[in-house]
Amino acid sequence: MKKKTKRIFLICPVRDVKDEVNDKIRKYVEKLGKKGYRVHWPLYDTNQDDPVGTRILLDNFRAIFNADEVHIWYDKTSSGSHFDIGVTYTLLCLGYKKKIVFANRRSIKIESGKKSFPAVVRDLAEGNRPRFF
Repeated sequence: MKKKTKRIFLICPVRDVKDEVNDKIRKYVEKLGKKGYRVHWPLYDTNQDDPVGTRILLDNFRAIFNADEVHIWYDKTSSGSHFDIGVTYTLLCLGYKKKIVFANRRSIKIESGKKSFPAVVRDLAEGNRPRFF
């Protein structure tokens, strides 16, 4: 029996990203590819030609839904990333099983005792899951 290739959705900034950040993300994606993962990188795998953005959101939702793992390259300026994190959180609340990886955790400062998106991402990556039901 053939082993199933794990699918990863990478939540990351797409618009107005500095070249140095895209280079780091590209290396991250290439490293996962060499390990045999199939990575959905929205910059290349989601058609960005959408005058409003609603189709982009739906395309990313479908890809997140179908992913085995969600890796998050957090960037506080990326509103699309915040939406995708919300989609992921909702799926976890509904009981969907997704491994969460905080891709750039080492470069993000998380202040102890302060509520923040990075703190939520860290919590999810540590295996803590929201309970809706």
